[in-house]
Amino acid sequence: RGGCCRPPSAFWRGCATMGALWISTSIWSALPLKSAKRRTVFDVARLTTEIADLERDAARPDFWNDGEAARGVQQRLGELRGEVAQWDGLSRELETLISDREALAEFERAGDAETAGLAADWEARLADLERRFRKAELATLLSGPYDRHDALVSIHAGAGGIDAQDWAEMLARMYVRFTERRGRKATKLDESRGEEQGIKNVTFQIDGRAAYGFLKGEGGVHRLVRLSPFSANQLRHTSFALVEVLPVLTEREAAIDIKPEDLRVDLFRSSGAGGQNVNKRETAVRITHLPTGIVVASQEERQQASNRERAMAILRAKLLQLMEQEHTKELANLKGKRLKIEWGHQIRSYVLQPYQLIKDLRTGVETPRVQDVLDGELDLFIEAELRHASVAQYDVEKRVRKS
Repeated sequence: RGGCCRPPSAFWRGCATMGALWISTSIWSALPLKSAKRRTVFDVARLTTEIADLERDAARPDFWNDGEAARGVQQRLGELRGEVAQWDGLSRELETLISDREALAEFERAGDAETAGLAADWEARLADLERRFRKAELATLLSGPYDRHDALVSIHAGAGGIDAQDWAEMLARMYVRFTERRGRKATKLDESRGEEQGIKNVTFQIDGRAAYGFLKGEGGVHRLVRLSPFSANQLRHTSFALVEVLPVLTEREAAIDIKPEDLRVDLFRSSGAGGQNVNKRETAVRITHLPTGIVVASQEERQQASNRERAMAILRAKLLQLMEQEHTKELANLKGKRLKIEWGHQIRSYVLQPYQLIKDLRTGVETPRVQDVLDGELDLFIEAELRHASVAQYDVEKRVRKS
């Protein structure tokens, strides 16, 4: 209207109501997704109903009889209240922008000389709101049962020898940088270094709200193409590494009966950098689950009990992942099926020579900013995979409803 500002894109067409915020977006058409006509619904009414239910639970006289469950309810209440407040704020800002745009159109028709400056300010406000909307909308895609949990990230060197071990270490650094950029904490639980260079495998625990939800799409084989720094002839070399991502689960959440007689616990000295107890006493713990052959370890804590607790958390997550795979072969909701760490199974390629390009083979998203990505700027790929997985889940549910 009036032409002083660009008209609201499909991204912002919609209306805010007391019950829900419905916004039809053009994001879907900007990404290589199967469905560009999806409608994103932020159901504030549903969130408000859930808040009321939880508040009734919290008001019960016996609420704190189960401390762990009570803390979970309180945490969920805080998250829901924050989400509702966020969407209410965005809704009010959107209504203000729409009102201001109509006022700008009136100024333009009246020939006001300040219209151009006001229009530029309006455009800047719209761009900022759109950026914050997109960030908030992304969090709504984290609908899995464990998406809001902390994450366990394991990296295993695959085919490629010493180059693959160096590549595994580069990936570990990338995820640690990504974690730090978001103000989160990455704690190394276990590491096996290569004989000459790099690492054979490493496991981190990444703390922070929805760490698992944001990182779960990173699970898979990552392929690196570069001129090998370990080749005397500087030959181009291809290396592979497997990334596994699991949620951190409490014993209650996992609901898995792990019998003591099914475990073999080995103690060993930590291979850490030193310090009190480290490298002096057998504080590191390795646990083998005999029925499945799963082996987990933790060696970074100074106390044996703390390492055992962390190792058991990893074991619970791996056993739950195994149970999920047995119940559904089509969708791997946690880590995905075990893949060979070699050609033909990669989810993303990182080409450093003869040109620079990183491409995700699932979503088609690519960028030539190789060094930025290796320094932890993964948002482009993580966002695309979350949207891609959301559309895939939507398509599956649609087919199920039709069958």
